[in-house]
Amino acid sequence: MQVLTFILVTILSFKNQFMKKIGYILISIFFLNSAKSQSPCTSMPVYRQFDFWLGEWEAFEPKGTKSGDSKISHILDSCIILEEWTSQQKTGNLVYAGKSFNTYNAVTNQWQQTWVDNSGGTIEYLEGKAGDGNIIFMTRPFAFNKDTMAIRKLSFNKLSADKVRQHGEISKDNGTSWKTEFDLEYRRKLKSK
Repeated sequence: MQVLTFILVTILSFKNQFMKKIGYILISIFFLNSAKSQSPCTSMPVYRQFDFWLGEWEAFEPKGTKSGDSKISHILDSCIILEEWTSQQKTGNLVYAGKSFNTYNAVTNQWQQTWVDNSGGTIEYLEGKAGDGNIIFMTRPFAFNKDTMAIRKLSFNKLSADKVRQHGEISKDNGTSWKTEFDLEYRRKLKSK
């Protein structure tokens, strides 16, 4: 900070307006570079725990039927992992599509995912724990119908550098038992040469 103060005082002492402008430009560049290098999402390893999912994928059901395509990328200075999903089959006239926004919440020390889709659906997984090549998200209890509360669990497991398992489950008895809603194997798309 003392160096910055010295530079600022020196710039202000210039009589020549051109030299002052050059000084202000140099300070601006300094601040822009400083801000970039201080992004917590690029400098803290915890934000990189889910990077094994990055890439372009084809998703297959356990019997080998292709379910859809998904592109996973960083956005917002690598603070968010964005999923862009498109289903293989149509439901009526609608090709089901959705996006998930995945981030590490430094306040709660948990991963979170918010899913939104083109049928008006949303799911918020506000509790998420990461391990070595895996991450498990959980929703808070929600009303499944007027008589039943439920919890959803979403697990990702890195099977290899080119395969990831995504397993969605639901419990209607407060986590005592779980029923599979979907089970997908993501296979990395090969880049054409």
